[in-house]
Amino acid sequence: MKRPILIHPDPRLKKVCAPVDDMSDELRTLADDMLETMYEAPGIGLAAPQVGVLSRLITLDCVKEEGAEPRPLVMFNPRVISSSDTRSTYEEGCLSIPDQYAEVERPAEVEVEWMDRDGNAQRETFDGLWATCVQHEIDHLDGKLFIDYLKPLKRQMITRKMVKLKRERARA
Repeated sequence: MKRPILIHPDPRLKKVCAPVDDMSDELRTLADDMLETMYEAPGIGLAAPQVGVLSRLITLDCVKEEGAEPRPLVMFNPRVISSSDTRSTYEEGCLSIPDQYAEVERPAEVEVEWMDRDGNAQRETFDGLWATCVQHEIDHLDGKLFIDYLKPLKRQMITRKMVKLKRERARA
């Protein structure tokens, strides 16, 4: 089931999410809903707080090549356990901040641990777009948005645009 995506500023997007203690069918359904919502948006990542659920869950799929096999990942309690000193800069966007993009610098490579939908521990090293995306989504679980990396003036300008967008959508 596709879920509505919260638009910044929304207080739920600034909250630190609670760890997932126990896998339930409800959480697996949420993960499936998030993947459907992410693909339909279309996006390459989605965090539970973006659909109003304050749990440590993210979904991502950074496969963008035409005809390539999708690689949907569902991560419960993801955490970066190591990151490279090498940095990379990507132009980031966010489904909760539609049509706004800015360059953000992050570690170029990260090793991440998480629990999969069956409760099994997983660990993988990500680089390129995958590294950027997984860090962006984990930030959401800590109440941090990509615009928090920007200079205050640029951040305020984007926030004002989002307030205006929300007003327009409320009238529609």
